[in-house]
Amino acid sequence: MLDTASPAAAKVAAPPPEAGATSARAPLIRREALAFALFAFFAIAPAIAQVGAEGYLLSLVIRAMIFAIAALSLDLILGYGALVSFGHAAFVGIGCYAVGILMAHSVSDLFVQLLATLLASALFALVTGAISLRTKGVYFIMITLAFGQMIYFLTTSLAAYGGDDGLTLPSRSAVFGTDVLENDLVFYYLVLACLVGVYALLRAIVGSRFGRVLRGTRENPVRMQAIGYDPYRYQLVAYVIAGMIAGLSGFLLANHIEFVSPAFISWQRSGELIIMVVLGGMGTLVGPIVGAMSFLFLEEILARITQDWKLIFGPLLVLVALFARGGILGFFRRKA
Repeated sequence: MLDTASPAAAKVAAPPPEAGATSARAPLIRREALAFALFAFFAIAPAIAQVGAEGYLLSLVIRAMIFAIAALSLDLILGYGALVSFGHAAFVGIGCYAVGILMAHSVSDLFVQLLATLLASALFALVTGAISLRTKGVYFIMITLAFGQMIYFLTTSLAAYGGDDGLTLPSRSAVFGTDVLENDLVFYYLVLACLVGVYALLRAIVGSRFGRVLRGTRENPVRMQAIGYDPYRYQLVAYVIAGMIAGLSGFLLANHIEFVSPAFISWQRSGELIIMVVLGGMGTLVGPIVGAMSFLFLEEILARITQDWKLIFGPLLVLVALFARGGILGFFRRKA
């Protein structure tokens, strides 16, 4: 039988062309709303902390924001570039030791230290990335691990800067010759500003043509090369950007705890950064922030219960892997 539906009825039945685009944008809108809510929480956290152990709570939130910056940098290459780096903590360590070594030589200016951090991180990322990115899969993982361990053993051999014992900093970085960062509240909002700035920068990068090409190389590098893009070049640029941002997190971490140690560079730290990204949700940018907060808060809670808190945390990660594909964000997205 012929379809006797009128053209008018067909037009009514067909969804408007904007419907598909709106539904496609919905997850992004929700993630942006969640990011705004997290930043708003961070902004008012000092006021909330006044009702309890203010110093302890502020220190915990600062650590969460610093590691969120490091996790965000890893998400750029892991979540959007499918590059599993097991040496990412090396960049955090470079940022820490840039501050520590300059402090040891009486160079305390924040801008000099930050410039040294970014340059050292970029140079290390450029050299190691140029080599590592010529491999794929498990070989890339092992080479990044090797480079990370190389920096780890280098710092343990720096007897002039503490060696295995680490190096205690005399103070936080100076801003135009003043010790304004010694005020914990000022330093807190500096870290928050860095977190918001890094998130905005990475959101702009991911939404640009560069970000689309990077995602394309993750899905099908051969096809991207066939249409005229060089995956190696885009991945290397992303690797350098990620290294510089991770170096920034190390710069902030050294100023926060006023101590640097080779322990910050160990492969276990790189593994923890991967866990934060996967726990929150890869390839979302807001997921690593949620993952860093969840990881550190769970660590604090479980460590109060038992010294062997990792025996509890491990099975929790297994449950997340089994029942929360896409991390915490993916779990709640399916429940919505």
